[in-house]
Amino acid sequence: MKVMRALLRILNSLPIFWLLLSLPALVLMRGYWTGDIIAMDMLHPTGEFSARFMIVAMIISPLITIFGNRGWTGWLLQRRRSFGLAAFGYAMLHLVFYIVDMEELEPILAEFWAPGIWTGWAAMLLFVPLAVTSNDASMRWLKRRWKFLQRLVYGAALLTLAHWLLIHDGMTGALVHFIPLFILQLLRMIIIYGRRKKNVAKADSPQPQ
Repeated sequence: MKVMRALLRILNSLPIFWLLLSLPALVLMRGYWTGDIIAMDMLHPTGEFSARFMIVAMIISPLITIFGNRGWTGWLLQRRRSFGLAAFGYAMLHLVFYIVDMEELEPILAEFWAPGIWTGWAAMLLFVPLAVTSNDASMRWLKRRWKFLQRLVYGAALLTLAHWLLIHDGMTGALVHFIPLFILQLLRMIIIYGRRKKNVAKADSPQPQ
């Protein structure tokens, strides 16, 4: 039993978790370095993994609101920062291979204002402060402003969705990823609104003498 518990602790450790998050990138990079994958082929998977990890990070709060503080929601909450940073890491890979694929600055600038392109750049711009401040030191320094800053993720999510829809012909892939997020966020808002309404009604009700 002790050996099993020790093994579970190792498998559940943050370094192993980060290794799991990095596996898709390692597989893709291996394919690129061996010549099996070209830069253009790296764009779609890196973009998808970035969106997936961002969505996972964003659904944790709704899940806690809906299901309460349970073991598995607590486990997810402890790893939310890792999911967010992984989303940023894959977004950076997406950007790097976009630049490599375009090869020169001129074609990048020429298509910059295309709706499917500038939405991606804008999402990346919002990702940067989120990633830079995703640490305890920034939380202590920014205090209440940190939570406000982290809400930029909602704008990044909308821009990412727009970028995905505008770049690809079909809508299925983007909607399959983002609809669960929108449903869970909607349920969270309904539950929070209901709780606030209940608390207001309770506060306004006559108190026993």
